[in-house]
Amino acid sequence: MNSQSVADCSNAASEGSVAGHDVLIIGSGAAGLTAALVLAEKCRVLVLAKGALDGGSTNWAQGGIAAVLDEGDTFDDHIRDTMVAGAGLNRRETVEFVVENAPQAIARLEALGVPFNAEAGALHLTREGGHSHRRIVHVDDATGAAVQQALLKAAREHPNVTLLPGRTCIDLITGRHEAARYSGSGRVWGVYALNEASGKVEAHTARATILATGGAGRVYRFSTAPSGATGDGIAMAWRAGARVSNMEMMQFHPTCLYNLDVKNFLITEAVRGEGGRLINPRTGKRFMAFYDAERMELAPRDVVARAIDAEIKRFGLDYVHLDISHMPADFVRGHFPNIHDKLIGLGIDMTTDPIPVVPAQHYTCGGVLIDLDGRTDLPGLYAAGECTESGLHGANRLASNSLLECFVFGDAAARDILRRWDSFDAPPPVQAWDESRVTDSDEEVVIKQNWTEIRRFMWNYVGIVRTDKRLERAAHRIALLTEEVNDYYGHFRVTTDLIELRNLLQSADLIVRSARARHESRGLHYTLDYPQTDAEARDTVLVP
Repeated sequence: MNSQSVADCSNAASEGSVAGHDVLIIGSGAAGLTAALVLAEKCRVLVLAKGALDGGSTNWAQGGIAAVLDEGDTFDDHIRDTMVAGAGLNRRETVEFVVENAPQAIARLEALGVPFNAEAGALHLTREGGHSHRRIVHVDDATGAAVQQALLKAAREHPNVTLLPGRTCIDLITGRHEAARYSGSGRVWGVYALNEASGKVEAHTARATILATGGAGRVYRFSTAPSGATGDGIAMAWRAGARVSNMEMMQFHPTCLYNLDVKNFLITEAVRGEGGRLINPRTGKRFMAFYDAERMELAPRDVVARAIDAEIKRFGLDYVHLDISHMPADFVRGHFPNIHDKLIGLGIDMTTDPIPVVPAQHYTCGGVLIDLDGRTDLPGLYAAGECTESGLHGANRLASNSLLECFVFGDAAARDILRRWDSFDAPPPVQAWDESRVTDSDEEVVIKQNWTEIRRFMWNYVGIVRTDKRLERAAHRIALLTEEVNDYYGHFRVTTDLIELRNLLQSADLIVRSARARHESRGLHYTLDYPQTDAEARDTVLVP
C-alpha cells in the first residue's frame, strides 16, 4: 500500500456521493460488505448497489451459516459432507480452505454484533439436510437479515466506505474503453452504471474491482431469489472476457411455499432438520423412503427436489405437504418465529397444519471462475459469493455453505488486493458513455414479453429434469431472442429493466450451453438422455 493512498483515506465521502476511491465493489450483500470492511482499514472503498443496499439475497437468507463448532464435529466431517453433496465436482483445496476458515468468519460476525442464538452459554447449532452434525449457526430463522444489518451498520460507520445505492451496472470498463488509446486489454478499471434516479450513465473507475453481484435465479419462472438476481456480474464478466464454469448446476430448493399470491417465500431447510416430514397430500403418507430410504427428508437438496418433482408429476399434484405439526407448538414457534408469523398471515398455522410446498430455483452454483484469492481471469477483477464458481459447491451446494462462502472469499479477495497493492496502477481516463445515437423507448412491452418468455421456457426446458430435446428448444429460443434484444439495446436508452433483460438472456445462454456440454447426470444436472454418472468428475468451463 503506498502512503499517498493511505493518506487519502480520510477524505472518503459520505453515502450517496461520488468521490475518489481506490477499490470498487459491485454488490452490497455479505460478500461485498465483508470485502469492503477489510479493505477500508487501508483503502477508500466505493460500494455500488442495484436498488436498495439491502435488496440482495443475503437479506433473504433464513437458514444460517455452517461451521465446525460442536465438540463432536470435525473439519474432515464438514469437508466430506460438502464433497458428498457436490457429487465429487468440488475442488478439494477450496472446500478445505472455506471449511477451515469458517470458525474465524463466525467470530468476526460476533464481533460485529450479529446476535446468534445461544443455549447454555454456547452458540445454538441446528442441523440441515446433507450435514452429518449440528453445525448451523443462526439467528432464529432470519440469519441473513441479521448479518446484513450488522454489516451495513459497520460499513456506514466506517469513514473509508462510500455506499451508493440505486446503481444498475451495465458493463465492466476495460482497456478498450480507455480515452487516450484503444488498448484492447482485458484489464478491468471499473464499471459503467445507470443512475436509477437521474437516468444518466456514470463511469466508476478504481484500481481494483470486486464483483459481488449474486446469482441468476430470476432466469427461472419460480425462484426464491430477490427480483434483482438477474446474473448481472456473471454476464458482465463473460462479456469482458472472463471464463465461467458449471452454469448448468442450478440448485432448486425443495420447499418453497405454494401460494398464488406469495410466489417466492422459502421454507428453510431447518424445518426438515428439526423433524419436518414430506407428505403426499393425496395419500397422506411420507414418500421420501421411495427416493432415499437412508436419509429421508435430510437428503441433499437435489435429491429432495427431484423426489418432490417426481411425486407431483406422478400423482398430478400442485404441491406436496411439509408437516412439522407433530412437534410441540412452543418448539415450532420458538425455532421458526418468522416463518410461523408469515404463514399465520396467510391462514396457515404450521403448529397444527401442513405447509404446501413446491421446488423453486434457489441458488446458482456455477459462475465466474475464481481462485482461492478471489481472482478472475481478468487483471484487476475479483469476484466473491454466488456470482462465482470457486470450487466449493461442485454439483450441488450443501445447505448453509453459501453465506459462509461469501465471508471467506470476500475476506480473501480483499486481503489479496492489499498484498498486491503496489502492482495496481491508477485507472486512466476512460470514455464517457455515448448516448448520441439512441432514443427513449416507446415499446417497453417488448422487455416484459421477452422477460416472461425467458423465464417460462427456462423453467419448462432447463429445470429440475432435462433432455437433449428440451435443451435444443431452449437454445433455439435464446438465439432468436438474442438477436431481438441486441437490436433493442442498440437503439434505445438503457433502463434497469433492459439491462436486466440483457443479462438474464446472457445467463440463460450460459446455462443452456453448459447443460448441453455435460453428457451425464451429476448433482443438480439430471438428464433423461444421460442418466449415468461418469467415473471422472469434470468441470464445464466456457471460454468467451
